[in-house]
Amino acid sequence: MDLLDLIDLTQSVIDGLLFGATYALIGIGFTLIFGVMHKINLSYAATSVAAAYLSLVVVNIVPTPVVYMAAALMGGVLGWLVYLVCFRFLPINNPRATLLSTVGMLLAIEEFISHITHGMPLNFPAMFQNANIELGSFFVRGDLLFVFVLGCMVMVALIQLLKRTRLGLATRAVAQQPVAAQLCGMGIASTNVSTFVIAGLLGGTAGAMTGAAVGVLSPLLALPLTIKGLVVTVIGGLGSIPGAIVAGLIVGACENLFQFLRGVSERDIYVMLLLFVFLVFRPGGLFAVPGGRD
Repeated sequence: MDLLDLIDLTQSVIDGLLFGATYALIGIGFTLIFGVMHKINLSYAATSVAAAYLSLVVVNIVPTPVVYMAAALMGGVLGWLVYLVCFRFLPINNPRATLLSTVGMLLAIEEFISHITHGMPLNFPAMFQNANIELGSFFVRGDLLFVFVLGCMVMVALIQLLKRTRLGLATRAVAQQPVAAQLCGMGIASTNVSTFVIAGLLGGTAGAMTGAAVGVLSPLLALPLTIKGLVVTVIGGLGSIPGAIVAGLIVGACENLFQFLRGVSERDIYVMLLLFVFLVFRPGGLFAVPGGRD
């Protein structure tokens, strides 16, 4: 490999690492819901993309930063709706019922977006798109740097929320010992719905970050984000938020590396192989915790 190829390879890894903040947020959303309810919400990434689509309603009447805030708010609303439809009234002791209901919600959201947009991609406003930073032979894309910084800010805010607020205390208590938390006066149902809203806020932000990095929103983004989010959740360790953060960055960097080495058509194959390696040699993930919880 000559010097030019090495520079291009390193550049690909840098871009993937920055975009990995999006995967980290999606993985955190899966982890939050699994940690509290011990169930998987397979419609999570689809609602994230839907929230970004809904934020485009105000794209022509408000400044661009407000569009990202609108995406987060729409994600929170959609998270609440998913909880109400797919979890609230289904038997708690039947995880297959909620799993299948979220699969149905995933397909319904994809079809709804395709119907409304006629399957055509829509442009999403990006920030700092032309503000590239040169670092010797490398450069950092301004839009990807914005995505990374925004993702880091949201992650820090979430960690502070979980560690320093009563809502965070209730969330951690219900995740670890739901019966004991209920005996202490913490409402299980209210904590569950709060978790879905918080995860929805993260998902809406991640959907907007994806649109900003890619430049467009497409119904075809829902399934790949779902798969990558699940990969991040497993590699990081079920129930581990730090694991989801680290795994998201790793998956983002490896994805771009595989794309550079093997092309876009084989990229996802090697991401799945990466997951297989972790399942074989470290099935608990990078940050496995006792009982699979944080």
